[in-house]
Amino acid sequence: MSNLFPVYQRWDIEPAEASGCTIIDKAGKEYLDFTSGIGVCNLGHRPVAVEAAVKEQLGNFWHVSNLFEQSGQEKAASLLCEYAGMDRAYFANSGAEANEAAIKLARKATGKTKIITFLNSFHGRTFAAMSATGQEKIKHGYGPMLETFVYVPFNDIDAVKKSADEETAAVMLEMVQGEGGIHIADKAFVRELAAFCKEKGILLIIDEIQTGIGRTAKPFAYMHFDIQPDMITSAKGLGSGLPIGAMLGKEHLAESFGPGSHGSTFGGNPIAIAAASATLEAVMDEGFKSSLKELSGSFKNVLQETLSDIPGVKDIRILGMMAGIELLVEAQPVLQMLREKGLIALPAGTHVIRLLPPLTCTLEQIEQAAGIIADTLRTTASVHS
Repeated sequence: MSNLFPVYQRWDIEPAEASGCTIIDKAGKEYLDFTSGIGVCNLGHRPVAVEAAVKEQLGNFWHVSNLFEQSGQEKAASLLCEYAGMDRAYFANSGAEANEAAIKLARKATGKTKIITFLNSFHGRTFAAMSATGQEKIKHGYGPMLETFVYVPFNDIDAVKKSADEETAAVMLEMVQGEGGIHIADKAFVRELAAFCKEKGILLIIDEIQTGIGRTAKPFAYMHFDIQPDMITSAKGLGSGLPIGAMLGKEHLAESFGPGSHGSTFGGNPIAIAAASATLEAVMDEGFKSSLKELSGSFKNVLQETLSDIPGVKDIRILGMMAGIELLVEAQPVLQMLREKGLIALPAGTHVIRLLPPLTCTLEQIEQAAGIIADTLRTTASVHS
């Protein structure tokens, strides 16, 4: 009997080692990892520069507390704000914690409590983040949610305008609904939303937990849409596998988050901060940015050319290195078949295969993954015909 609470539906795979885009299990089987640890290992498994930075910090100190001056946090905040186009950073341990910080700051800075989010969204599993999420399935059994969240259809500006009132503190939006099926925000909607929020004095929070740190081939997904949010949240890829999250805000919000207004014992842990700084230095490199732009174009082309005409494929949605392949059949049996063939992918809803490959994968690995998916879907189609 396991002593773990059974909150995860685990695969029958136990990793023994991982490097780059590859995981090897305890039986010696090799897998092509197109999940990046659910969007975490954007630089692949065990990137050399990050590993070196972590080892160096381990030789100095592991934890002291946020009562001390920490130049490592200052460096990471400077890099992250430059990369993200923001002014201030608060470090947490996860994406949910980053979103909790954004929710608290929005309410404190405005003196208002209502926050508009979107149906099918996902913002985390802590209580405020769960309340913000527009999916009933993750709330089941937990009783009443926080009452000041309002959910409207994605990409529906009229619904936002009808729901907004004098008590609205913020709108919280994912540029791509990752857990919700890889649904991409419409540019016209996003621009009109940003203009409306600015006109009404409503804060605009962009949840970039899954879409940030180069995942969409730009530093953050909001940069595809020519807008300037008041806050963004980041985690997952920020630490290359070390637990760290961040809430970033514009300067006008700084006075609302003074001493004692928020905090975290482990937030900005020196080891995680070292990993974050090394990760940011890697993704901010101009050569990396150029290679990523080229790779993301190849990723889109290969998936569309290989899979568009495959029976059973309903739609393919792609932004950067983030793809959703919507099927006519349920995704889970297909994902199991992919794992048996050595490719690890994710679900996004019931009928979508989600691909989040490392940003350092090769064209050959993309072609290999697309070929495995195509062969598997052809087999599935023949079974259902």
